[in-house]
Amino acid sequence: MCCDIKRRFLLLYATQKGQAKAIAEEIQQQAGVHGFEADMHCISEMDKYNLETEKDPVVIVISTTGTGDPPDTARKFVKKIQDRTLPPDYFAHLQYGLLGLGDSEYTFFCNGGKTVDRYLQELGAQRFYDTGLADDCVGLELVVDPWIDGLWLALKEAFLLQKEKEDMSSNVNAVSSSLTAAPYVVHELNLSSEVQNLKLEDEGARSSDVLSQTSVDVNLRPSARGTEPSLVHSVPPVSQSALNIPSLPPEYIEVQFQDAHGENPHLSSLISEGAAFEVPITKAVQLTREDAIKTALLLELDIAETVFDYQPGDAFCIICPNNANEVEELLQILGLSEKGEHFVHVKVKQGTKKKGAAQPRHIPERCTLRFILTWCLEIRAIPKKAFLRALVECTSDPGEQRRLQELCSRQGASEYTRFIRDCNVCLLDLLHAFPSCKPSLNLLIEHLPKLQARYYSVSSSNLYQPGKLCFVFNIVEFPACPTRPVSRRGVCTGWLADLVTPLLHPNRSATDTKGGRPSNEKISIFARPNNTFHLPADPSVPFIMVGPGTGISPFIGFLQHRQKLREEHTDWEFGETWLFFGCRHKDRDYLFKQLRCFLENGTLTHLKVCFSRDSSTAEVAPPKYVQDVIRLHAKDVARVLLKERGYFYVCGDKKHMADGVSDAVVDILSMEMEVDRLEAMKLLATLREAKRYLQDVWS
Repeated sequence: MCCDIKRRFLLLYATQKGQAKAIAEEIQQQAGVHGFEADMHCISEMDKYNLETEKDPVVIVISTTGTGDPPDTARKFVKKIQDRTLPPDYFAHLQYGLLGLGDSEYTFFCNGGKTVDRYLQELGAQRFYDTGLADDCVGLELVVDPWIDGLWLALKEAFLLQKEKEDMSSNVNAVSSSLTAAPYVVHELNLSSEVQNLKLEDEGARSSDVLSQTSVDVNLRPSARGTEPSLVHSVPPVSQSALNIPSLPPEYIEVQFQDAHGENPHLSSLISEGAAFEVPITKAVQLTREDAIKTALLLELDIAETVFDYQPGDAFCIICPNNANEVEELLQILGLSEKGEHFVHVKVKQGTKKKGAAQPRHIPERCTLRFILTWCLEIRAIPKKAFLRALVECTSDPGEQRRLQELCSRQGASEYTRFIRDCNVCLLDLLHAFPSCKPSLNLLIEHLPKLQARYYSVSSSNLYQPGKLCFVFNIVEFPACPTRPVSRRGVCTGWLADLVTPLLHPNRSATDTKGGRPSNEKISIFARPNNTFHLPADPSVPFIMVGPGTGISPFIGFLQHRQKLREEHTDWEFGETWLFFGCRHKDRDYLFKQLRCFLENGTLTHLKVCFSRDSSTAEVAPPKYVQDVIRLHAKDVARVLLKERGYFYVCGDKKHMADGVSDAVVDILSMEMEVDRLEAMKLLATLREAKRYLQDVWS
């Protein structure tokens, strides 16, 4: 830049789980180095910025929920820019760059970012920088890092063009109307050369940045222990490379220990909106046999004493804690075992260099250290590269320091993905692998994200079972591996399984159960309504349900609800219902054999099942997967969707099932309508848009 004044740009983020905010903070931190000042706000803080009058460039980082919606923090913003009464030049003055975050495992990849991008364009806003779409399925950093690298030149060019426009505007009254076109041509050439010079200057600055970042002694690396890299061991070329590592994030949190007297806050204080309800678990049933590959449980909650309401197809959230043993282990490694019950006060560090530093909202004002590690921080989170960079400074062994630097460097990007991201390595794993690393408590609070509530589909109907809420889940298992030598269970599913042991095994004494818990356990839940995954409003409309494994969960609620409606309204017309269900073994994990009851009483018109791992002696092998069974009923599927304008619901695993089902539907539409595959895909997209092809999937 031609002067020392830092140019301001507006930086907005919309986050669901903290990813977008962390990336925005990285942009804010780098901005100063490149001569800019990022005015950063959450996109929901609409009282702190005004796009209608914004003159400076705007940078937006936005994530996407699993259902393809913008994050909760962006709801008001999106609703505002969706207003069809706004004129097409409403944001004609606005120049912006957008970075969208998503996961290609889901159908609506980066749809949050795409939605905001589309509406800004429709309202006349101009991009000063190409939109970036980062994929968490392969690693956000593969797009995020180069997008941020290119942002600074784009901002410089945007400010340069802005200045030229301002100069031209201010001089227009002093310019004679007889001016020839020649000076204008010269001016344009000068502008072009200025931009080229900026590019060269920026490349030079970037080279010097690289030099300053790579002052890492290549001799400070772990000694050779083989030819294959691992979490703790590197090999050439990474082990011999100069490294581009992130700049050190400034510390901004200060923790003060207080006395050990008082009470922790209620769990309801941990949610930002809505109400939480503490409800008892009244029933637990293991739906799978002991020799099944996965263990599926059905839990029943008593919501009769609450105002909690739901529809079949809705989801709800469970506030769950981290594993108690892992919390104790972390306290021990941090040297804070005796401080677990002490209350702590978390505040912003005085004089911090972090701009916009604020106390984390997910940490209550007054609570114990154990409460923070148990209920507030996601200690199982995969550490981001900025966290690894901060951990370098807490590590005393030179070889361990070097390896952590490699893992957070650009040169070690593939090894970060292989040994940390793909292996679900968490902070505890790193502290065991790098024993000289002794981070402070404030560093953990700065870098560990909020412990998120876990979502589950409702598997019941309030009409059929008043005052009850049921849900089904598999106990998630993470087997041991070389990078992570201990096996683990899912944070929430493992906790729930321990919690209901007395209900599953009532004959055991309390001391025989894990933790010796009584059978009247309560959990805290709150609503997460689904706006679309519901039964058709018109009961005469037919619908098809596809739900292998625990994907059948919401459809049990559908069928219970439909059965009750049939009993109460004998004069109504009800459309036909199809259910495609699949599992591995008929005798081990056929979760709801009582589906036959729905078939026998007419609630369910067609039940089609398949078993992928059962052997068959039939001359023609039966289909193994639900998508194969769907193809066998192509004409009926096409009839329901096209002729009778029915609904198609899919619930379950995204990668291994939902994509296969949508491919089968595309093939059916192509065959039955006699059109090519592209046209069939367009028709399926139309069905999605009309909310007649609906998915509730997970990866």
